[in-house]
Order: sequence, then structure tokens, then C-alpha cells
Amino acid sequence: MILLLGMVLAVLGIFLLSQPGSRRALGAPLLLVGLGLAVLSQSFVVVPAGHVGVVFNIFGGVQPVPLGEGIRVVLPGIQSVVLYDARLKEVTLAKGPAPSGTSTPGEDAITARSKEGLEIGVDITVQYRIKRDEAPQLHRNLGPAYLETLIVPQIRSKVRDAVGLFNAAELISTQRTQLEAAVTKELREDLGSQHIELVSVLLRRIDIPPSVAKVIEEKQTAEQQVQVEINRRQQAEIAAQRLVVQAKGERDAAILRAEGEAQAIRLRGEALRQSPQVVQLTVAEKLAPNIQTIMIPSEGNFLLDLRGLQPVQAQPGR
Repeated sequence: MILLLGMVLAVLGIFLLSQPGSRRALGAPLLLVGLGLAVLSQSFVVVPAGHVGVVFNIFGGVQPVPLGEGIRVVLPGIQSVVLYDARLKEVTLAKGPAPSGTSTPGEDAITARSKEGLEIGVDITVQYRIKRDEAPQLHRNLGPAYLETLIVPQIRSKVRDAVGLFNAAELISTQRTQLEAAVTKELREDLGSQHIELVSVLLRRIDIPPSVAKVIEEKQTAEQQVQVEINRRQQAEIAAQRLVVQAKGERDAAILRAEGEAQAIRLRGEALRQSPQVVQLTVAEKLAPNIQTIMIPSEGNFLLDLRGLQPVQAQPGR
């Protein structure tokens, strides 16, 4: 607005200078005021939100401290400001146009060679941002075209190097995460040294030749079937071991029971040998309770009177 007002006043002053009479006297002041406002307008620079300003001084070169957001004052004709977007940005290297929601048109997909020499296609999205405090160094070393001159070539190089560390079968099955981690590690180091912060690396697609994919799929199916058979065999072995353990337990229990019974018989035999009268009493108790006296063959050749072993009952009438 200040520049526009200055230009209007300057044009009006020039017009009045061309007029005769008293109007001509007003032309010179208006022209000076207009020129002054135009120069003053060049002293203010607006740094938008999410941006930083790099100041270039014709006498001192790139200033080491960038300008933050808001209105900033510079010396017109001596200092100039280059704006850099410091917000999160992304670039996608893939076939065809960039997916919806991305900020950068898609480049050609990356073609790399796997460990065994197969051609692998990779689609990748890289998110990054410049380091605000290091924007002057970025401007001095690379300039505003850092995406084309640094980021894209580095992405292609790191992806090709990382793909060469894996077999094709690994890339489409178990090692996809490791590939992404390897690319992220290498890119973070190289971009960080060039004043750019790597936020994330997203592998969108890994493409291998259809014939190779079919062979890999058949191999994986066969390996899965083998694993199923191994699992079944292991389960059968576990069941057999369980039966063996159970049989051993039952055998040990039977042995313990037999040993206990043998010990009981031994102890009973010893007791009977020490007290033979107990044998006679036991035999008598097994006989009919109405038998009062019996003859028991024994080495002692004696009669056992059961009435003598029983309590004497009171006679009727006594």
C-alpha cells in the first residue's frame, strides 16, 4: 500500500510539474514525497507464517541470522530477502501423478537391483522440512532449488543402495521394514548435514517381476506346508511323551502300593510271630459265635476255651 501510494504521488507530482502556473510549484514536493514513500516501502518485508527470511547484504553477503515471521525492516537497495518455506513438505517418487493429498507431483518410480540381480520397482514418499536456524547456510550452499539438486537424487541413491542388500523374496515378505529403516538412516544423515530435517520415509510399493513373484509365492506355500507337517509331528511327539510320563507315573504308583502292602504284611508277620495267641483269637472270632469251645491243631496241642476269653455273663437267678 505504501508503494502504491508513493507511485500515485510521484505520478501526480510529475503531472503537476508539466502544468503552467501555481500548480507547477506543487509538483516537486509531491514527486519527492512519492519517491520517499516508494523507497520506504522497500524497507519493510513481511515474512509469512511458517516461513523464514534469509537476508543478503551486498556488502557482507548472506547474513547468519534468519528473519522470523512478521514485518521486518531492511535497508532498501543494500539488503534483499529470500523467503524459505519451513513447514513440513513431502516428495513422492512413483509412477504417474502424485496421490491425492501430496504437495509435490510424482516423479518416476525408482528402479533398483536386488541382491540376486532382479529388477525391483519402488514407490516412496519422503517427508522433510528445512532447519529454520540453518536456512542461511542452506541458501548459501544450495539455494531455493534444493529439492531438485539434493533431496530427489539422494532418495534415488539411498533406495538403490538399500535394495541391493536384500533378496527379492525378503523385500516382499519379511524385510520390508528393514529396507525402510535402512533408507531412513542413510537419508537422515546426509540430509541433516545439508541443513534439512528428515521426518519420515514411507515405502508405498515394492514391485518385482510377475514370474519371480509366482516362484516366490510357490516356494512360500511349500515352506508353509512343510512347517505344518513339522508342527503336527511335534504335537504327536508331545502326546507320546505325555503318555510315557503318565505310564511311568502309574507304574511308580503301583510299585509304591506293592511296597506298602509288602511292608504291611512283613510287619503283620512279625507281630504274629511274637504273639501266637493273636492267631488263635483271630481264628476263633472267624468261627460261628455259638461255638464255645474248639480244638485247634497247633504245635502246642492245647484246647482253647472261648468262654475263658469272654467276659463271664451273670447266671439267671443269681
